[in-house]
Amino acid sequence: MNSLDRRRFLKGSGVAIALPLMESHPCLRGASKRDKPIKRFVCLSNNYGIYAKNWFPKEAGFDYEMPETLKPLERHRGNMTVISNLDHGNTGGHQGVPVLLSGVRPHLAANYAEGNISLDQKMAEHVGAQTRFPSLTVRVNESNLVSFTRTGVQVPALDLRQTYRALFLEDSKEAKSQQAQKYKLHGSILYVVLEEANSLRGKLGRQDQEKFEEYLDSVRSLEQKIVQQEPWLDRPKPYTNLKEPPQGKGTESDLKAMVELIALAIETDSTRAITLSSGFANGDFGLAGGYHGFSHHGEREKEVAALKLIENNKMRQMAHLLDLLHSKPDPVNGGTLLDHTMVMFGCGMATGPHSTKNLPLLVAGGGFKHGESKVYPEEKSKRIPASNLLLSMLQNFGVETDRFGPSTGTLSGFEWKA
Repeated sequence: MNSLDRRRFLKGSGVAIALPLMESHPCLRGASKRDKPIKRFVCLSNNYGIYAKNWFPKEAGFDYEMPETLKPLERHRGNMTVISNLDHGNTGGHQGVPVLLSGVRPHLAANYAEGNISLDQKMAEHVGAQTRFPSLTVRVNESNLVSFTRTGVQVPALDLRQTYRALFLEDSKEAKSQQAQKYKLHGSILYVVLEEANSLRGKLGRQDQEKFEEYLDSVRSLEQKIVQQEPWLDRPKPYTNLKEPPQGKGTESDLKAMVELIALAIETDSTRAITLSSGFANGDFGLAGGYHGFSHHGEREKEVAALKLIENNKMRQMAHLLDLLHSKPDPVNGGTLLDHTMVMFGCGMATGPHSTKNLPLLVAGGGFKHGESKVYPEEKSKRIPASNLLLSMLQNFGVETDRFGPSTGTLSGFEWKA
């Protein structure tokens, strides 16, 4: 029975289950014979940093005492690494938030060959049309500010309801037909634009040519996305018996539901690069106030207690995601989905009082050699850029490159299994 027949059998019997990543998946046929395994990446983040005293272990090495905020992850100790003293060298407070996955401040993007493209979008370029969504950018009670394309455009984020519908609800025939017409129209327009551009290029001065090339890059990027998305228009989405989760039931409920959708997106190979930013809704956990206000705690007892509740929930939901990925076998690579999925927690702003030094960073799964609290040099002259961690994850993902943003190499002492 081939994969399409099986899809019809499940649907025709009135049964709806999420199809796992299988060797018969059209995009993965022959994948088991690959030289390199299929890798995935998930980043969990927020816009206000972490209460540092409850996050960073006091000791380096394998026998560190698990800090209070990280205790929900205790059962995954052997499959995660807590990292201290890495940052991007920024001093811009909230302006550091969008730098988390690029290492590059947007206004300095022109100084780098790939601009301020974020790690997930670089991975998405590598995956291309192998999955329905080259990447997913999602959010819960907070804007997702960490995903940027090669041309510096912030990737729009989906909320809980939009994510579910994008993953599992089929569009009507009419909607698909309209989308197909849009692809054709946009393709025709882009063709004309590029033809006109070629004739104009030689008439521009050097400085104008550089700006014009940036414009053309954005046009080519859009053209490439259309080429990648069009073949998926008539391919059936995976089925799931999970009903559309209610939205607005509270931070804990919404974040748990989103984490479960992320696990299903990985399991069904709908995408291999996901970023999620999560926040807090006033009134949840019995708290009155806003996340931003709590983050400016000034070591006041009430605000610190609020941060502990909010951040403990984030780690409980991260632990839930790790549980889900660890429980699912990976039929293509062997082992579990977690073995080949890098799950990162990090913030571009370290703490609410606008510090961007010593970012809270944690990586689980993905085949790295885990189990430690890694403490890197604190002295300014010896500090290692956080983009070295990004480069290590990019290479682990399968991208052949020796540079990402302002990296100086891969992160020393943080290696993955052969």
